Amino acid sequence: MPSFDVVSEVNMHEVSNALDQANREVTTRFDFKGSDAKFEVEENAIRLLAQSEFQLQQMLDILQTKLAKRGVDILSLDVQPPESSGKHARQAITLKQGIDSALAKTLVKMIKDSKLKVQAAIQGDKLRVSGAKKDDLQATIALLRKADISQPLQYENFRD
Repeated sequence: MPSFDVVSEVNMHEVSNALDQANREVTTRFDFKGSDAKFEVEENAIRLLAQSEFQLQQMLDILQTKLAKRGVDILSLDVQPPESSGKHARQAITLKQGIDSALAKTLVKMIKDSKLKVQAAIQGDKLRVSGAKKDDLQATIALLRKADISQPLQYENFRD
């Protein structure tokens, strides 16, 4: 029985490459001269450190540009509001990975409401869609691509 998986993953290698490029650009730009502006990466989070909120906004633009050039979808970023304290300003950005249960239930309901002859099953942080015909599975992928979802989706393990 043909099937495929719907996942939401971020390529962390590309994220680290984009962060290296963004850090390099911040150190060479004239408007950041003399400031300790930098990007730090944790497990599923990125932290921006600068002297002012204006610099944080500029750094966020640089980061989004570098990530887009590396093929990382900007929708996978969850940008938190900036925090200022004295001379320093910080901003946290978390990377959305995996499909949470609320989104998975919404996707399953959307697939069932479409009347396509496929079954969708939630398997942890991914969604397995299976059906008798390959055309129905391709229609399901087209349906999910058109949907207005706050997270980027990838389709993998397509099997006949």
